[in-house]
Amino acid sequence: MKIYKNLLILLVLTGFTFSCFDDNDDTTVSASEINDFVWKGMNLFYLYKDNIPDLANDRFSSDQAYADYLNSFASPEALFESLIYNRPTVDRFSWIVDDYIALEQLFSGVTKRSGFEFDLYSVPGSSSEVFGIVRLVLPNSNASNNNLVRGQVFTSVDGVTLTTDNYSSAFSPDSYTLGFADYDDNGTPSNLDDDSITSNGNTVTLTKEVYTENPVFKTETIDLGGGENLGYLMYNGFTADFNNQLNAAFGELKNNNVQHLVLDLRYNPGGSVNTATLLASMITGQFNNQVFTKLNYNSGLQSNNTTFDFTNTFDGNTINSLNLDKVYVLTTSGSASASEGVINGLKAYIDVVQIGTNTTGKSQASITIYDSPDFLRDGANPNHTYAMQPLVAITVNKNDDVVPSTGLTPSIVLAESPNNYGILGNVNEPLLAAAIADIQGTGRFDFSTNSEGPIATSNSLIPHINEMYIENKTLSDIQINKATQDQ
Repeated sequence: MKIYKNLLILLVLTGFTFSCFDDNDDTTVSASEINDFVWKGMNLFYLYKDNIPDLANDRFSSDQAYADYLNSFASPEALFESLIYNRPTVDRFSWIVDDYIALEQLFSGVTKRSGFEFDLYSVPGSSSEVFGIVRLVLPNSNASNNNLVRGQVFTSVDGVTLTTDNYSSAFSPDSYTLGFADYDDNGTPSNLDDDSITSNGNTVTLTKEVYTENPVFKTETIDLGGGENLGYLMYNGFTADFNNQLNAAFGELKNNNVQHLVLDLRYNPGGSVNTATLLASMITGQFNNQVFTKLNYNSGLQSNNTTFDFTNTFDGNTINSLNLDKVYVLTTSGSASASEGVINGLKAYIDVVQIGTNTTGKSQASITIYDSPDFLRDGANPNHTYAMQPLVAITVNKNDDVVPSTGLTPSIVLAESPNNYGILGNVNEPLLAAAIADIQGTGRFDFSTNSEGPIATSNSLIPHINEMYIENKTLSDIQINKATQDQ
């Protein structure tokens, strides 16, 4: 399915235009085309419109007042930012881009990357130096071809020591060289302040390539003994193009007769609301046609508030459901958006045991808005490639519970520790081991590997990755109340 079909809420505009002011003499408003697009799109769709006085329908008394307002901003970005509600704490996620083609590629899972993810930590005893740990190596990527493995430590890029001042730009080139180091906990695994990181002289040069990621990273069945099987699934993005692969993974787990499931979302930044609903339906199966999550829009679009229901089919396929009444979910601060929506939606029905650290705290969904008469991709203004991705709806579960802005708090708090990342899917990997200990009720897991978590991650260096978007809409899905839009 093409990405522009996946990302748009389409509009019914019968008998309605988006020109805010119609002078009797048909005077054209003298204002930037792009700024005009920004204001009109935000005025119609923005979730927090009622909190922004400049977005009020009666904000401007004349066309000239509107034109003067638009022309007072030096750039579309400046206007857009002025319309954001409480950027530090409420709306941390709306954004505007000047290249919507790159945006579409991001949502489709097609990016230019070297094929590995990493966490960054402060070097013990230093106020400025940082070191990285390889946390994930994507299959058939440049990184995997260069034999990178999870847990490797690096301290430099292109011969330059990583610091708090340079790490955000160090990985920007299309090709760069990592300088590796050895990590020594000095016999005190629970006290990271005593640890040391020493360069070992080894290097590897990585090159970014266009890469399409299958978010179904790993599926394992673990024999717990006594006829009990545990399913483990690491899922790294709610990408609609890979729904069939996700369903196939659950088919494998179902065929292996798993009674327990550990869903690893620790590096999952979000994605499609519809895919999140499908995933929840695969975990359960006994709640068909009941509400999984609800989307609530701004006051002018309340008639469009919608629900996503548990289902047993998609695209003509039967869903492979496990019919579980309990699930374990592994999280970090990088678990965002649709990942949080799965936890929040499921906890209204089944027991969800969250293990790891607090999630991001993003419960809002967005759409892509283009500069066209109906804000769709088709007919977009050929004079520029600006597009907006504003928050347009907030997700709540069937009980109207919202994800806190501080994130979802785990039942078992356990951060990944630099001295023991472990092997993903292995029973001794700390977060998975904690889940197994809880399932078996052994209480044998050692939580001394806990730490405060990284200061940054590779995902945090990618703009706009923590996204939850609305897809598969049709022309009649959003009804615009003309009376509320008249000036």
